[in-house]
Amino acid sequence: MREVAEALVELLKGGGRGALATVVRVSGSTPQEPGARLLLRPDGSTVGTIGGGAIEHAVLEALREARRSGASQLLARDLGYDLGMCCGGRMEIFIEPIEAPPRMWLFGAGHVARPTAALARTVGFDVTVVDEREELNTDDRFPGCRRELREPLALLAETPLGECDWVLIATHDHRLDEEVLARALDGKARFIGLVGSRRKTFKLLARIDAQRGDGAPPLDRERLFAPVGLDIGAVGPEEIAVSVVAELVALRRGRAAAHLRAVEDPRLLRLIGGA
Repeated sequence: MREVAEALVELLKGGGRGALATVVRVSGSTPQEPGARLLLRPDGSTVGTIGGGAIEHAVLEALREARRSGASQLLARDLGYDLGMCCGGRMEIFIEPIEAPPRMWLFGAGHVARPTAALARTVGFDVTVVDEREELNTDDRFPGCRRELREPLALLAETPLGECDWVLIATHDHRLDEEVLARALDGKARFIGLVGSRRKTFKLLARIDAQRGDGAPPLDRERLFAPVGLDIGAVGPEEIAVSVVAELVALRRGRAAAHLRAVEDPRLLRLIGGA
C-alpha cells in the first residue's frame, strides 16, 4: 500500500495521466481483500497488485482504457464463471483515471496575462508566469501562481516541455514571441497558444520556417492554436481571457468549438510577403 501511495504522489507531482484500480468489494474466495490497489503509471509500468492471474489481466485492460478515455468504471467479475480462475469468488474493482493538474506556462506578464492566469487557475490549471520584469511579475498581480523572474528562452533551455504542459505566449515583444514559439514547436507541449492577430501568426511562422531552411523537417503545427481563443467577439483583456480559457476547457474535454485558430491562407501569406 505504501509503495502505491508513494507512486501516486510521484505521478501527481510529475504530470501525465495514469489510472488506479481499487478493490471495493469481494465475496467468496478471492486473491485480494478490499483496499488492494494497482496503479498504472503514464509510462505503462505498474505498482501494486489486485491478485494476479486473469483478474489482473482484465483490470490492466480496464486501466489502459481509463487512461485513454479519462472515464471511470466499476468492474465486477466472477472469477470462476467469467475468468476461469479456480478460486471462484467475486470481485468488484473501481477503475479511475489519475491525472496531475495540467501545467500552464504563461510567457508574459502583461495586461492579458493577468486575468487569463486567474481564470485558468479556477478551472484547474497549475499556472507559472514567466517574465523577467519584476514590476509586473508579482504576487499581487498573479496570486496563487508560480512565478519565474527570468528570461523565457533561458527557462525553455532548461525545462523540457511534455504532454501535460500547456504553453501560452503573450510577451511584450514580437521577436520574443517568435523565439518562444519556435522553441515550443520543437518541444512536446500538448497545447501552444499565441496571443495576436492572424497577420502576426503567419509572419512569425514564415520567419521560423525561413530560419529552419529547406531541408529541415516540417514543424508539428497540430498543437498550435494561433490566434489563441474561441470566436466569441472578445474585446479587452478580461474578455480575451474568457475566450482563451474557454478554448483550453474545450480541448481538455474533447468538445468541438469555434476556434480562432488560423488556416494558412495562401492569399494572406502573399499579402504579408512572408516577412
